[in-house]
Amino acid sequence: MTGSQGRPAFNRRALIGTGLGAAVLLAAGSGTARAADRATASARSRAQAFLAAAMDAYPDHGTIRLAQSYTDQAGLFSTAFTYDNALAILANLACDTEGGRSRATALGDALLYAQANDPDHDDGRLRQAYNVGPYTFYDGTLQPDGFVRTDGKANMGWQFGFTGTAVGDMAWAGIALAALARRTGERRFLAGAVRIGEWIERVGRTDEPLGGFKFGVDGANKKLPFTSTEHNTDLIGLFGQLARLTGDRVWRERRAVAGAFVKKMWEPGGGFFYTGTNDGVTINRSPIPEDTQTWTHLALNSRVYGRSLDWGATELAVLDTPERPNSTVPAGQSYEGVTFSSASLLANEGAPIADGQPRPDRNGVWFEGTAHLALALRHRQDSGDEKRARRLIASIERAQDLLGADQTFGGRAVAARSGVVSASSPLDTGFGFGYYPYRHTGATAWYLLAAARSNPLKA
Repeated sequence: MTGSQGRPAFNRRALIGTGLGAAVLLAAGSGTARAADRATASARSRAQAFLAAAMDAYPDHGTIRLAQSYTDQAGLFSTAFTYDNALAILANLACDTEGGRSRATALGDALLYAQANDPDHDDGRLRQAYNVGPYTFYDGTLQPDGFVRTDGKANMGWQFGFTGTAVGDMAWAGIALAALARRTGERRFLAGAVRIGEWIERVGRTDEPLGGFKFGVDGANKKLPFTSTEHNTDLIGLFGQLARLTGDRVWRERRAVAGAFVKKMWEPGGGFFYTGTNDGVTINRSPIPEDTQTWTHLALNSRVYGRSLDWGATELAVLDTPERPNSTVPAGQSYEGVTFSSASLLANEGAPIADGQPRPDRNGVWFEGTAHLALALRHRQDSGDEKRARRLIASIERAQDLLGADQTFGGRAVAARSGVVSASSPLDTGFGFGYYPYRHTGATAWYLLAAARSNPLKA
């Protein structure tokens, strides 16, 4: 019996019978695994470099700075979302390098600066986003400042209306500051996280029938009526971490309130979580988003609700190819993963996502959500979960290599093969906004968390 090129063809059963098969197969498998690990190490290094570039995009505008969220081509100029910067802190810490810790600390101090130097409030809040560099807005208005305005106040993102404060954004900032407190031992970070938690308690707590914590406030400081499963999931993580760091039982009680709301959103028949409620009484049953399926597992760590990962992996699965309507994937490439929500799969491919935006691709891969799923599968560790997670991570790494070429931060070229685009093609979230193939700090940070197996919602 010979192989295709005249070499003896090994009989697997015979090798195993002599005790050699396991060694040969293990060596082959180990070689494949080592090659994959080397590729991931390289990809992680380039992703870290992208986060550094996002943070250093405006070197002439002060050392107190946040990271720009998207490359310039996204049209959001120097916008730095609070959520993305919280993720950048967590990802830099997960990389466990001296440089990563230094950058995480600098970003944490910038969040504390924004907390202490809000233009209108002194109550511990952070805004949805800030400007971190100068630009001329679409209407010709000049935005001349960096993150710190000439009057010393934090430069919130008023041009796009990013002046509100959402409980979810605050929770992620608190989680990032709590992580810094654990890693550095610096009490200023814990104090900032506690201020965030106290703001959420004052503004968000509700006595409505479904309970939980409300959405937050708009830019005019008006309370918003919604209650989000995602936000309350974030609070399970934040309040649990504050309970551990402070030893104060009040945080356990608050964690229980958030957890009770999340559990009320569980649909046992389908094995998934609903998105939340608009009025505190009626559960919204559509659309069903991805993050409420994966973050819930990372926060709750409960076998009872573990089926949500299977629901997300199956019901939101997409494969984006150049043959798809409105796909922007180059010829010869394809990407697998998950989309944003059940509504994304039903998007009107004949109409633009919003005025001035392209038409959506129903099979566009949301790479941030794909990283959520990969991390959650690695955390669950059921049979086949690691293999599925590695496939998803490989898709993200291929996107970092091949998508989003020739993009810039502050007019400076982003290094090739660094940074993960938010989506493989334009996709409609079903929640009034879209994601596009622009390199993104948040998607890149979630990739790094998944690659490092680092669960940011663990109490």
